[in-house]
Amino acid sequence: MKIGEISKATGIPVESIRYYEKIGLLPEPARLDSGYRDYRQSHLDRLLFIRRCRNLDMAQDEIRELIRFADQPDADCSQVDALLARHLNHVRERLRELASLEETLEQLQQACSQGRTVSECGILGGLTAESGEQSPADHHNHVPGTHGTR
Repeated sequence: MKIGEISKATGIPVESIRYYEKIGLLPEPARLDSGYRDYRQSHLDRLLFIRRCRNLDMAQDEIRELIRFADQPDADCSQVDALLARHLNHVRERLRELASLEETLEQLQQACSQGRTVSECGILGGLTAESGEQSPADHHNHVPGTHGTR
């Protein structure tokens, strides 16, 4: 299967597939005489696994660790459980950050009243006044689907 075909089958962009190969999440496929990559069922399965993990907002290192665990089917799964517990804690922390972000945005929006000029805008004034403060969202990623990784 060529890269375009596996991309279509998995819903993962070609650029991401090449990136996963580059960083070692996906084994490099054999090449055809024409130079095209020749993906197998194992590549399709791995890409679907990666996509499911990314849909759960897992970072590359977490996915790499899960792949390592999956390659040891007879090993104790307590490490898999521990990884998931860490990830769940991360998600819960981000939810708290998002709730705080929502509260801050609501307060800023309430600072605005109709009939004012931009120079009197409560939202812009609030953003300017808080420019020196660090919001909880500044600590680490607060946008779903991000870990600072692809």
